[in-house]
Formats: sequence, structure tokens, C-alpha cells
Amino acid sequence: MGGVELGLVIIGCTLVLILARVPIAVAMFIGGAGGFAFVVGTGPLLNWMKGVTYARLASFDLIVVPLFLLMGQFATNGGLSHLLFRFVNAFLGHFRGGLALATVGASAGFGAICGSSIATAATMAQVAYPEMRRFGYSGSLATGSIAAGGTLGILIPPSVPLVVFAILTGESIGKLFVAAIVPAIIAFLGYLLAVRYHVLRDPTAGPAGLRSGWPDRLRASIAVLPIVLIFGVVVISIYGGWSSPTEASAVGAVATFLLALAHGMRLRGTLASLLGTAQATAMIFLILIGADMLNSALAFTNMTNGITQWILESGFAPLAVLAVIILIYIALGCVMESMSMIVLTVPIFYPVIMQFDLWGLSPQDKSIWFGILALMVVEIGLITPPVGLNAFVVNRIARDVKLKDTFRGILPFLATDIVRVAMLFFFPSLALVLVNGF
Repeated sequence: MGGVELGLVIIGCTLVLILARVPIAVAMFIGGAGGFAFVVGTGPLLNWMKGVTYARLASFDLIVVPLFLLMGQFATNGGLSHLLFRFVNAFLGHFRGGLALATVGASAGFGAICGSSIATAATMAQVAYPEMRRFGYSGSLATGSIAAGGTLGILIPPSVPLVVFAILTGESIGKLFVAAIVPAIIAFLGYLLAVRYHVLRDPTAGPAGLRSGWPDRLRASIAVLPIVLIFGVVVISIYGGWSSPTEASAVGAVATFLLALAHGMRLRGTLASLLGTAQATAMIFLILIGADMLNSALAFTNMTNGITQWILESGFAPLAVLAVIILIYIALGCVMESMSMIVLTVPIFYPVIMQFDLWGLSPQDKSIWFGILALMVVEIGLITPPVGLNAFVVNRIARDVKLKDTFRGILPFLATDIVRVAMLFFFPSLALVLVNGF
């Protein structure tokens, strides 16, 4: 059995374990350990396992992960999502579908300080869903807009998946954050169009709400100003070189903590934030350790080099190969969550992409562009029927809406996602204009 075939068998066994509901970190570790032992023996495997945890988790760059997660936890438990929803609703709530528009806008803002799509969807479901149902919104529009709006959290910086991509590839965290801004704006505008499509097709799906006066709008704007400042300070200080990502994330976490305290977070919320951060960090770090085991086994099989060489010699068009990778991401989104997909696939796909001449991009521009494109496709997996995780998270809260109605409501948002991926696929400058413009 050749190296490529053996590597595919290892990956196949790992996917079988995942489908059997084995935790993804454990499945990757078992698949990698089995492949490692088969290729080089149990002695080297045990020797390698002695230092793998320290080697992976001793990285200074990884401190960014729990700090950004803590920032998001403080935002969630401090009620900052309510401020964002009231702000956007003050300006858009009086339109047809206005509350859904406000939900998408608030999700974009909350994602900027939370960095987690699932957390954004869960939080906005608790904040926005009761309001939409109170005003007579259809279940499909209400839950569909919340589930889709939640996916903005994976792209809008600071984004934990972007940080992990940067760590895996050695790319600049600051440049990835800046590169994500324009695609995130396009995603936001596309989702607004999806909401308008819903209410044009069925005006009763999203009745107009109450119009807010300018004094209310001014108060709502002042209330969210600190959130905007936190986002600006974190992203601009990283990209401007004024602080490292670790320093900026620490400042962001402290600032969000103080803001959450000012808006009523008490000891229970603080403890819940610390516990939630510890649980999420442990989950991510376990996935990284499992991925290290799997990738080490694949490295011994030389599968990545074999696949790269085979593709280069086959004469396949580079864009065709990239299109296949995108389809693989969409398929994996049906069985895996975003972080696991990134950790599992980037070490395999990234070296292949970097070997191609794509649109004449420089190596760094190509690396940044692929990172944003991959994150966008991973984002689609969170709402792709039949197992989009965000849909299940929202339906766990909106129990009076059938899951099929939620997925029906998601379809217009999914259509705008496909258009957005096509735009970035053919026009890489959308992700690079801010990076190269400074």
C-alpha cells in the first residue's frame, strides 16, 4: 500500500469514528495513533506522545484563543447583545422584516466581539426570537435569520477560527482580520437582501414594527459606542503593529469585562464566563492535540506531498482543484463543526493550494485569500441542510418551530452565501483590498 492510499485509509477511519459519534478530538487522536503505530511502530508512538501535549500547548500564540473566548463570554453574560439589538432595531425595526434585519445587524456586531458563530446564534435566539414572535413573524423567517446571522461570528474579527488558521499556517493574525472585513460586509448586505426577499414573497412573514424616535436612536447609539471602540482598538492595534495579538486580546477581554460589569453582570455571570471559557478552550486544545497526532501520522505516510505531486502532474486546472476543495468543505460541514474542519483539513489542503499559481497572487496574498475563502465555506456548513449546527442550536430555543421550517427560512440566506463565495473565488481582491491598501 502506497503512502497516499495509507493516508486516505487513516482519514477514512477517522471519519468513520466521527460518524459513529466519537468526539472529534478523540477520533482524530485514535485514527492518528493507529496510523502512526502502523507506519513506525508503537515504541516511537509512545515516545512521541510524551511530549506532544507540551509541544502543542506551550505556544505563546495560543494564549490568544482563551482571551478572545473570554471576551465573547463576557459579552454574552453581560447582556451586550441586547444593546446591539436595540441599536439596530431603533433604525430598522419599523420596516417590514425590520426585526429580522435588526437580528442580522446585531449578530454582525455581536460576532465582532464574540468570535463564535454558535454562541452568536444561541445568544441572539434568546434576545431576538421572543421579540419577532411577539410581532407575528413567521417561524421560518425568525429562526432562519437568527441561524444565518450567527454565521457572521466566524468571519468578523476577532475570530477564533481565523486565529487557529493563522497559527496552523504561520500567517499574520492582523492581516487575516483585516482581510475578513470586506467579505463580512458583503455577507451582511447579502443577508439583508435575503430578509427583504422573505417579506416581498410573503409580506405577513415580517410585519413592520414600531418606529423609534430620534432621542431613542441617540441613546441606543451612545450605548453601543463602547462596543465599537473595543472592536476598533483590538483590530486596528493588531494590524497597525501597536500591540501583539495577545496584548490586544487581553485589552479587549478586560475592556469587555468592565463594560459587562457596567451593564449589570455580577458574580454569577463572571463565574459562568470563566467556566464557559475553560470548557471552550479545553475543547479547542483537545482538537489541536488530536489533529497533531493525525497530521503526524499523515506526515509519515507522505500523503500530502504525494497528493500535491499527483495533482501537479495530472494537469488539472488549479481553479478546478480549488473548486473541489470547496465542495469537500461543504460536504464536511454536514458532519463536522467549523473548528474541527479547519484543524483537520488545512494541513492537507494548504500545501496543495500554495503550489498553484492562482490569479497571479503572491504567496502571502494567496495564503490570506485562501484562509478567508476557506472560512467562508466552513461558515456555509453551519447552516447547510440537513445538519447545520446553527439551525439545531436555534431550534433548541425556538421549540415551537419545526426544524424543516428553519431550514426553509435559511435557504435565501444560503443562496446569498453561494453568490458571495463565487465572488471571492473569482475576485480575490475583495479579501486583499484592505490588506494591500494600507
